[in-house]
Amino acid sequence: AGLEPLYAWARAAVSRPQDALVCGIHWELVRHGYRCLGTGDQPGPDEKKSELLPASWEANKEVYTLRYKSTDDARELLLKAIMVEDSMILNVMDRGSQKVADVTLAVADYIDPEHLDDFHKVFKNTEELRTRIASGIIAPLGAPAEKAKTEPESKRDVHWDDNPLRLPPRQPVGTRAPSRPSPLSPFVVGGDDLDPFGGRSGGMIVDPLHSGFPQPGIDPSSGIPGRLPPGAVPPGARFDPFGPLGAGRPGPDPDHLPPPGYDDMFM
Repeated sequence: AGLEPLYAWARAAVSRPQDALVCGIHWELVRHGYRCLGTGDQPGPDEKKSELLPASWEANKEVYTLRYKSTDDARELLLKAIMVEDSMILNVMDRGSQKVADVTLAVADYIDPEHLDDFHKVFKNTEELRTRIASGIIAPLGAPAEKAKTEPESKRDVHWDDNPLRLPPRQPVGTRAPSRPSPLSPFVVGGDDLDPFGGRSGGMIVDPLHSGFPQPGIDPSSGIPGRLPPGAVPPGARFDPFGPLGAGRPGPDPDHLPPPGYDDMFM
């Protein structure tokens, strides 16, 4: 896209196959972010960057001299296309870094001299020409910098509950961890032992305080009079109670339920 209108605009000046090849080379540089400033080694008055070829670009059929500048103004190239018999030698220098790149093209490989008037037939092996220009000139000298892609201003906040391996946010000292519902399902048995952060219910320890059934208002983190001072149990931690916590407490004491067949009274 773009080469056809360029060739139609420059067709009146195209009289030899090398003229058509210069048009193709020029457009490849434009595609890679360069714009033409003019002809000759030195800048002229009132030069402007353009996608078109400058006036009198084809005046010298043996040596084509064109100057280019990148769209970001970071690089300025001096292109010399020198004809040696049936081949065109491209010599390109970056005036800032003094880097030089060279590519030799056989004109007959890319231009059909019998169809200079027909854009659809004059160029051939265009993909190969693009590859030669990209690998022989653009890559060694560097393509113009592209604008960095901006990230979305806002991203969806993922709640830490959505990822069981994500550390929960720190709780301020003296505050209680948020209560989390315990589903009453037989399939949750043992699930707490698979959670490295102890955030789910259903562990193998029989703990009436985390059985999922309504319990009296007992909060181990607030302390147990005569047994545990306030703060001895971290907020939200699974607590294996010891001894009676009050009259009418439902459920068995976990310490009274040793593993089957375990007869060590000092467990």
